[in-house]
Amino acid sequence: GNAAHAYFSVFGELILQDKEHFAFHGRVKRPPDSPVNALLSFAYTMLAHDCASALESVGLDAYVGFLHTDRAGRTSLALDLMEELRSIFADRFVLTLINNRIIRASDFETQEDGAVLLTQDGRKKFLSAWQEKKRETITHPFLEEKLAWGLVPYTQSLLLARTIRGDLSEYPAFLWK
Repeated sequence: GNAAHAYFSVFGELILQDKEHFAFHGRVKRPPDSPVNALLSFAYTMLAHDCASALESVGLDAYVGFLHTDRAGRTSLALDLMEELRSIFADRFVLTLINNRIIRASDFETQEDGAVLLTQDGRKKFLSAWQEKKRETITHPFLEEKLAWGLVPYTQSLLLARTIRGDLSEYPAFLWK
């Protein structure tokens, strides 16, 4: 909790464009109270889904976690896996959307309860850019092989499964520069 608070206390300094509409004063989840929080929540939801799918595809139960408490309906292991990818994939992605002006202030609407949500056009832009980002090729830091960003959750899930099954002595966390 303390680390997250410190991290998000300076996150807004990375926003370089349209600071008036994309001001960030801290993480607010339910409901998101600003465009930045709406983007972060959507990105985290997409990443959590990708992680849960990847875990299940390698035979792991996405609902039984190590770090996150097990709760009915919560994919705790997916949230665990997501922790190592959150800042380097989702947070960077959100900053890119804002700083490259892919998403603009007009792509949001404020509900009666104060929740700030993406419009239909905003969601289309987001999802199109998300899929494009997942197609970008990187070199995996542990495997030293080229793969698409979209395969990182699957690759990490596979490495986790191999660690749990005893094929690897320790889990190689995804450490990105």
